[in-house]
Amino acid sequence: MDVFYNPNGIGDVLLIPLKDGDRYEIKQEAFGDITKISSTDGSILGYNIFNAASHFEIQGTGTIRLTTELLSQLKALFTENNLDDALEFDLSPKFVVGYVLSKGPHENADKLSVCQVDVGEEEPLQIVCGAPNVDANQKVVVAKVGATMPSGLQIKPSELRGMPSNGMICSQKELGLPNAPKEKGIYVLDDSYTIGEEFKF
Repeated sequence: MDVFYNPNGIGDVLLIPLKDGDRYEIKQEAFGDITKISSTDGSILGYNIFNAASHFEIQGTGTIRLTTELLSQLKALFTENNLDDALEFDLSPKFVVGYVLSKGPHENADKLSVCQVDVGEEEPLQIVCGAPNVDANQKVVVAKVGATMPSGLQIKPSELRGMPSNGMICSQKELGLPNAPKEKGIYVLDDSYTIGEEFKF
């Protein structure tokens, strides 16, 4: 899970987004330096932590991985401010090395492929991919459900032309890698990578 911190752009505020709030009427409640953002139906959309630098040692700016250490500090701050919301987040890596087990045609779209991808879990992920160079027996970078792309896009379970897709096979450009090739296509990794390991970029 990612949080966001941009002191030059928005000030000393740690943003913890949980849900997209576009569809909701929003209400805000203050608990000390914590602002809880929720919808009128009670769904928690996220938290803004003001004066963040006085509460946490934040490494870097922009998109930041929520670590177990930072989560522990957040829980302590919530307790200190009498906010008893449960902070139980999935901290497992969201960008991992996958292995394309199979590639099949999409029955409703000529330019889409339906791939079964091993990401080191019990069951492979079904991912619909439009890249022309995707093929079976490739090691690739997979953005799992819950990942936030450098563009800000959040990866969610979806259906592409009626076919379920759970994740995204990424290109170098989508990952924001320097010197990414201009031609369309996924990033094919060499064999030195291990299936299921975190892909750091």
